[in-house]
Amino acid sequence: MNKYSPVFFTSIILSSLIALTGCSSNAPILGVDNGQLTPCPDKPNCVNSFAEDEAHHIKPIVSNESKEVVKNNILNVINSLKNSKVTATESRYVRAEFSSDLFGFVDDVEFYFPESSINQTTIHVRSASRLGYSDFNVNRERIESLRLKLDALEK
Repeated sequence: MNKYSPVFFTSIILSSLIALTGCSSNAPILGVDNGQLTPCPDKPNCVNSFAEDEAHHIKPIVSNESKEVVKNNILNVINSLKNSKVTATESRYVRAEFSSDLFGFVDDVEFYFPESSINQTTIHVRSASRLGYSDFNVNRERIESLRLKLDALEK
């Protein structure tokens, strides 16, 4: 018979999860450097429109609207979503955090608006998990979902 009770194991598991959740609140240093978003780490829990490898690459968002309109639309979409909050807004950059329902794990999402042509606005994107190794494609799906929501606003 085991000398440890189920309550003991449950408390260990819960303590570990709380510790991990607490670690997720430390925002990494991100942003734009030399005209590009921070590269993805060597883990499959990140997508970046500047990445050259297939595992991390995602297409930038392209819009026929002005940078100001697209930026406003991005802010409105983020603010309308559950478990999301905008954490930085600059003239050519937006950063947001998305938290998971169950454990509150945080993903950082960035939007960068480089100089564009008069007729199109290109928005480079990066979405990455702060913790863990795999994200079960959550970051890629999030960007594709945001892309669809922004497309719908243009119509």
